[in-house]
Formats: sequence, C-alpha cells, structure tokens
Amino acid sequence: MNEIIISTLDMARLRTCISKARSGSLNAPVDLTPLTRELDRAKVLTPEKMPKDRVTMNSIVKLEYLNNQKSLKIQLVYPESSDSGQNKISVFAPVATAILGCKHGDVVSWKVPSGEALLRISEIIYQPEAAGDLHL
Repeated sequence: MNEIIISTLDMARLRTCISKARSGSLNAPVDLTPLTRELDRAKVLTPEKMPKDRVTMNSIVKLEYLNNQKSLKIQLVYPESSDSGQNKISVFAPVATAILGCKHGDVVSWKVPSGEALLRISEIIYQPEAAGDLHL
C-alpha cells in the first residue's frame, strides 16, 4: 500500500464534500468508504510543505496502464468540477481515489468491470502546490 500525503486544505475540502454527499446535497457514488479510508490513513501537511512529486487536488497527471501500451492524462478535481470530456475526473471516481496523495512512479490498482486495472503514475504535469497555486 502506497503512503499517501494530502494537504490540510484538500483534507478539509474533501471531508466537506463527503459530508455533503452523505446528506444528499452533492451527487456521489453510493459508497464513499474507499475515499474515507484513504483520508483516514493519509499523512497531512500544509500546502507549503507538500512534496512536488505528490498527486494533489487539481493536479494533472499522466497514467500508464501496466497491462497494455495505453496511457491516460487526467485532472483530479472536486465533484462539482468534473467533466469527462475534458478529462477532469472527480475524486469520487475510483481511479481518482486511487491516485490521490500518491507519488510519481507509484503503481495503483482500481476495480474495473473486467477485474482490476494497474496504473503507474508516470508524470505529474501540474501540481498546484509546486506551481505556487496554494489556494486551489
């Protein structure tokens, strides 16, 4: 299991999103347990101390499938900003939950209809904290 690191700002916002989803005021998957478990085990740092090699909220990352030659570029966003046409994937989606807080080079798995997909975080194209965008 990969060590995950999340900023204090992301943690607070994500806990709020989960609360809203559970109250029914935010569209969410039926089971938020995987995301809650990830948050519960995360190491939490201030945005200023976030390592540049970590996937944080609003990061843009390139993922490589280990079982074929395909790759995928996504932006990890809050649920209200998701847009699959622009590859903005909600943190509530299994793949986004799987990469949150992980580092460049980590391999993550997530369940797909045919079983399990293995993906490597091959590049962090943009990370708000590294770019000085500490308010995102």
